[in-house]
Parts: sequence; structure tokens; C-alpha cells
Amino acid sequence: MTTTARPETSSYADTPASAAPRRHPLLWVPTGYFTMALTYNMLTAAAVVMFSNLGMDNAKAAGYASALGLAYTIKPLYAAFLEMYKTKKFFVLLCQVLLGLGFIGVALSMNLPSYITVMLVFFWILSFLGAAQDITTDGVYVTSLDSKSQALYCGWQSLSWNLGKLAMMSVMVVSSGLLHQYVFGHDPHITGPEWGQAWQVVFLMMGALMLLMAGWHWRVMPDGARAENTPSSPGEAVKTLIDAFVTFFQKKGIWLMIGFALLFRVSFGFLNAPSMLFMKDSLENGGLAMTNQEFGIIYGTLGLVALLVGSLIGGAYVAKKGLKKALFPLCICINVPNVTFLLLAIYQPESYALVAAGVIIEQFFFGVGSVGFMIYLMQQMAPGKYATTHYAFGTALMGLCMMLTGMVSGVLQEMMGYIGYFVFVMLATIPSFIICWFAPFHHKAD
Repeated sequence: MTTTARPETSSYADTPASAAPRRHPLLWVPTGYFTMALTYNMLTAAAVVMFSNLGMDNAKAAGYASALGLAYTIKPLYAAFLEMYKTKKFFVLLCQVLLGLGFIGVALSMNLPSYITVMLVFFWILSFLGAAQDITTDGVYVTSLDSKSQALYCGWQSLSWNLGKLAMMSVMVVSSGLLHQYVFGHDPHITGPEWGQAWQVVFLMMGALMLLMAGWHWRVMPDGARAENTPSSPGEAVKTLIDAFVTFFQKKGIWLMIGFALLFRVSFGFLNAPSMLFMKDSLENGGLAMTNQEFGIIYGTLGLVALLVGSLIGGAYVAKKGLKKALFPLCICINVPNVTFLLLAIYQPESYALVAAGVIIEQFFFGVGSVGFMIYLMQQMAPGKYATTHYAFGTALMGLCMMLTGMVSGVLQEMMGYIGYFVFVMLATIPSFIICWFAPFHHKAD
């Protein structure tokens, strides 16, 4: 599953200008980040379930969904160009309108005889629109609120993003299963093109919701101010980006930090898509044969709650121990519980409670451990002239790892079977422990 931390964007101004919002932030901060999460989780997580429903093999399902993360991975490269034109609100609204129309277009394309190619083209375009929506929504947040307000509403930002993930992975996925089984009268355990009817409705719902959000944000969202260091021309934007790259690679111990950003969550990159496919796959293929409804409740609701609780506990643990002392135990937390999927694959329990317990354990400890990654980037990789940009580079490296491991995960799983593959995932935890042990600490935490 996707992580609870949302993909970060890159702002080229680390000291934003303040502008008084026209409306209270609680009118637009929660809905803005909720909308961002819906798009991201539709394209990178729920898409895996949909592809599996439609009868796509695991290699293609994992590969296509993981490749859609490219736009979110490379968005630091084009973030500055969106800062230069119109207002940030203009691009938020434009992206949301186009996303709404795009999801409706996906629904309509599913009436075509061979619609998979057309759908994938739509998804590719929507992923770049989603990434641009993230950049400009973050831009409105950073430049419309002063430092005190940014801190005050940060919790709302994170909560709303996770509620968006909950809405997608629970409500939307469960809805697809209910529609397929009870409205269109199909067997929920049989994959194939018949699932297209249910997912058409989901995409129409997504399109309508995006257009509704665009209308709401047109009324309540502030324009966002130009940040102090915003490039005034494309040439200046390129120059700033180059300077950010140069100073990034001049940091002391940067190659070990890059290794940390790439490898700390490498096992999760291999686990992410196949774990979802495993829960959906048939018993004959070694899976758990769960319906969309069962999957959505276990992974999209119980798993997400466990992830959030784990993140809170992980943050408290780091605050008490300090990151340097806490990092290796956090690495154990994020990697060792992956064994739960190996045990589920070996025993294939019929008990819904046992499966739920396994997912809750894995997601809880992933939440505890993943805190270490974000805090390390903030405290060790980001400090300097372009702190926000360098932090975004770090999260982009993590995104690159997730994309590349995800693209090959389905192929490897089909070659090894689920039991063999989950053994491989456990072996893939080794690089995480090695890089964690050698991760440099050049900055003292405040």
C-alpha cells in the first residue's frame, strides 16, 4: 500500500511571502489536501486493484500502476515553472477541472472495444495533472499562511490527506465491489472485463467529485502570493534548479544520504503492489481470494488506522530518543514485520480476523518506522540554502525507488510465486539495515 506520508512538492522559496487568506483556512486546507490524496491514491494504489479486477496479470498490474508514479517523482524538476505564471489558485482550479474531465473520459473510454491503451494514456496525463495540483496546492498553503498558521494547520493538512486515502482505498474500492456484485450481478471472485461497469461508475464519481472540488475552491481558496525567490523567467528557473542540484551534491556525506533515501524503504517498494495483488488473487494461485469489499475494509480502513497510530508512536519515540539513537530500531520496525505476508502466503488462512491482524501488524510497524525516513531527510539532507528543494529531492529519490521496484515486482512475483517472492522481500531488507548503520549525521537536531 501507499504510505501515509504524502509526496512532497518542491518550492524554490524557503522563506515565502505572506498574504492574508480571503477565507478561513479550514474552508480550503482540508478539501485541498483531501482532493490531492484522492488523485494520487487512485492512480498509484486503487489502480492496482482495478487492473487485477479487469483480469490483468500481476506483472502488468504492478508495472503500469508503479509507472504512474513518475510524474510525482520528477515534479521538483518543473515545480518552479508553475510558480511564474498566473496565480497558484488558477493552476489548482485548472488541474482539478481537467482531472474531473479526465476521469469522466476514462469512464467513457471503457465503452470502447479495446480500451486499456486509451485508459493508460488518460492515466499518464492525469498523473502529471495530479502532480501539478500537488505543487500548486502546496504553493497556496505556503504563500497564503504565515509561519504560525502553517504550523497550526499542518495537522489538518496531514489528516485530510489521509482521509482522502481512506476515501479512495476504502469507500471507492468497496463501492466498486458492491456495484459489481449487487447492482450488476457478477461474481466478485471472477476477474474479467465485466468489472468495467463498476469501475466506470467509480470514475464518474471521481470526475464529479473533482469538478465539485474545483467549484468549491473557486469560491474559498486564496490566490496565493508570489514567493520571494520565485523565478521571473524560464532561464532563471533553470539557473535556480541547476544551483539547487550543484549545492545538493556539495553536501558532506551526500552519497550516503542518497543511498539512505533510495534504500531505507526498498523492501516496501517490492512489497507494495504484490501485497495488494496477493490479497485479491485466487487460492489456486496462492492468494487470499478477497473481494473488493473485504480488501477495502482491511487495507483501506483497518490498515490505514494502524498506519496512522504507528506514525504517531514513531514520532513520539524519535522525540524521546533522538533520531540518531532511534534510527536503527525504526529500521527494524519498517522491515521485519514484512514477514507477516510470508506467513499469510504459507498458511493462506481462511479467517478474516487473522488476515486483518497480519495487515494491521505490518502497517502499524511500517507507520512507526517510516517516521525515521522523513525526519532524517528534514534534519540531515534538507538543511542549507535550498532546504525545501533538497527535501523534495530526497522524497523524489524515495519515489524513484518505489517506482522502479514496483515496476519489476509483478514480474518477479510471477517468476517466484507468492511464498518465494515474500522470502525475496525479506532478503531485500538487508540493504536497508546496511545503509541505516552507515547513515551520516552532520547536523544536530534542534
